[in-house]
Amino acid sequence: MSATQTDRHRFLCRLVWAGAAQGPTTSYEGYSREYRIDIPGKPSLRGSAAAAFRGDATLHDPEDLLVAALSACHCLSYLALCARAGVHVVSYEDETEGTMDKVDGVVRFTEVTLHPKVTLAPGSDPEKARALHERAHAICFIANSVNFPVRNKPTITAAAPV
Repeated sequence: MSATQTDRHRFLCRLVWAGAAQGPTTSYEGYSREYRIDIPGKPSLRGSAAAAFRGDATLHDPEDLLVAALSACHCLSYLALCARAGVHVVSYEDETEGTMDKVDGVVRFTEVTLHPKVTLAPGSDPEKARALHERAHAICFIANSVNFPVRNKPTITAAAPV
């Protein structure tokens, strides 16, 4: 491990309830669910509760962000492994689906399924590319931090030779 690497990383954010300007929480139906996330050195992100929980459907909600975090973490882990293994990826897209259910009286995520679609440069090994998805899943920080299954159903195709 180099002197600049560490096993501990800290991530900071500040959340501000933006709905206070619209009035206090005098009733469940009446208060705004809008908030703002501020992360040092990055643009602010407006959010709300999911529409199913009386939020603004035009804003990102915590559920969106969790599903997106799992998708992005897998993508970045996968691309890093491919780069190190000589597997040349020319495109990557993922359509991820998270499912929440009421379990023992508590609503929670019960699974997330990633559907990465990867296109390889001609000459790259599709079997190696598929195996690297399994490895990426094993090292994904976010997937390793949740208490529900994260499934991975990749599709690998080869780009046409030019």
